[in-house]
Amino acid sequence: MDPIPGWEEIRRGETTDIYFRRTMEVLRKQGKDRTRVTAEAFIKRLPGGYEYGILSGMDEMLSLLSGRKVDLRAMEEGSLFFAGEPVFSIEGPYGEFCEMETAMLGIICQASGIATRASRIKRLAGEKPVLSFGARRMHPALSTIIDRSAFIGGADAVSVVRSADYLGEKPVGTMPHALVLVIGDTVSAIRAFDAAVDPAVPRICLIDTLQDEKFEALRVAEALGERLSGVRLDTPSSRRGDFRRIIQEVRWELDLRGFAHVKIYASGGLGEEEVRALAEVVDGFGVGNALSNAPTLDFALDIVEVEGVPFTKRGKHSGGKQVAGCTACLSRKVVPESAGPQRCGCGEAMEFLLLPAMREGKALSPPRAPREVRERVLRQVAWFHSLKERK
Repeated sequence: MDPIPGWEEIRRGETTDIYFRRTMEVLRKQGKDRTRVTAEAFIKRLPGGYEYGILSGMDEMLSLLSGRKVDLRAMEEGSLFFAGEPVFSIEGPYGEFCEMETAMLGIICQASGIATRASRIKRLAGEKPVLSFGARRMHPALSTIIDRSAFIGGADAVSVVRSADYLGEKPVGTMPHALVLVIGDTVSAIRAFDAAVDPAVPRICLIDTLQDEKFEALRVAEALGERLSGVRLDTPSSRRGDFRRIIQEVRWELDLRGFAHVKIYASGGLGEEEVRALAEVVDGFGVGNALSNAPTLDFALDIVEVEGVPFTKRGKHSGGKQVAGCTACLSRKVVPESAGPQRCGCGEAMEFLLLPAMREGKALSPPRAPREVRERVLRQVAWFHSLKERK
């Protein structure tokens, strides 16, 4: 058996937790597998320090449920949400989606976690590009999911060839330490790169493989002159000392010798703190593990109605719900699904955020292009922080 499940295996419920399969055995025996229920997905609390989440994975989840006799209301892909809000509601015979719960939650928990972390890092980086380098930290079967979630969350580009093809973007990258080591010298490596690779690809040289970053930067700048687009410092934390000061030193020496056009990119175990500290002194970031290993968002899926009657486990609110949001001030409130139009405390009319997404197993609209979703995420995050700064 191949250790990597195919999409059809997942859709058949073969990646479900065993207790869901046993639950279906019991319900069929009792003649209750067609009992109609409503279940809602929400998160009790966000990871420490997070003020919002970015919903990702809904398009994939709709594909997972395609053909099943269920109706779905959901926030749109890329929506900004807060703890305590249902992000989707699924209704139908329980047997239609019981064995899908493991996969549904797995999809949105990981994808939303990556998208949320990417949005935070992009916010810290500002106008400086953030490149997703995280695929090598996870199983290759997950590379496209990782990169898609990072991209819609705010990453400017991805490095994996298949991910870029899927997104309709161009893959972006520089050179590995391996190229320098195989050729034997940094300058020789960038000259070989320059001679072999499409001229449209920026010449960005990795400068920390063998020697001090400052001197290697000057050597490659003198070798390529105007053709050198940038240098990348991937210095591991065990050797870098004060990374910001090293970068400032490289910048000073390049500028002093007429190489102000050469940009500086940083990578190598960068997270939110490092991006915040370096944003003023670099021209771009390669971020890997902080994206691919982002904290998952711990969604739960709870039944809240059985045969149209509000009914749920203790500690939860029964009955179907709706989320009302104000675009003017981003105030939100969770109300019963049957609630009428809502008005915000600021006086503006509120919009309902759980929208019809699937009816009887058919998606009601095609998925949006990843770049369109990304732009929406960036607008929402910018508006959130703008409002926060005004208060």
